[in-house]
Amino acid sequence: MFTGLVAGTGRVAAVSGDGDGARIAVETDLAAELAEGDSVAVNGVCLTAREIGADRFTADVMAETLRRSSLGPLAAGDAVNLELPVAAGGRLGGHVVQGHVDGVGEVAAVTEEGFARVVRVATEQALLRYVVEKGSIAIDGVSLTVASVGDGWLEVSLIPETLERTTLGALVPGRPVNLEVDVLAKYVEKLIDRTTEAG
Repeated sequence: MFTGLVAGTGRVAAVSGDGDGARIAVETDLAAELAEGDSVAVNGVCLTAREIGADRFTADVMAETLRRSSLGPLAAGDAVNLELPVAAGGRLGGHVVQGHVDGVGEVAAVTEEGFARVVRVATEQALLRYVVEKGSIAIDGVSLTVASVGDGWLEVSLIPETLERTTLGALVPGRPVNLEVDVLAKYVEKLIDRTTEAG
């Protein structure tokens, strides 16, 4: 389990494979904290670390993950957000993030607002049904508060700390981003559906 509090960024060193799967190598100081088989979130996608070096790790990305996330277009030199799983008893500073991406959105607009930056992300209504104003969402693995929701879009406001410590500071219109909605919303919907069917 993750919390959406990015531990740092890394840089893609290499990508190999095809549409049936890929292997990515990521350069990062966090590699020193990984062991083979550990989970690590890369742009919000939970992957399993395999070959570990002093300053890099590799991970396999299956075809399903390539289809459902923005990892497919990654290339050498791209920056990625990284997070290690929360330790038992650790602080849950963001929200519950599983690393199971629900879909890909596209940055529609970026607007400066004082010291903050407002980012509008266009996405499908099927995902927006789980998004509420002042609720939580993970964008490229970063736990954020939803500022507003409209027809086909959501907005978040990014503080300087987030802009500096994550890849979200480089977002521009047209860029794809991974979205993970609050899992609690999905569980609530399923429970309500079952209650309605039983009633």
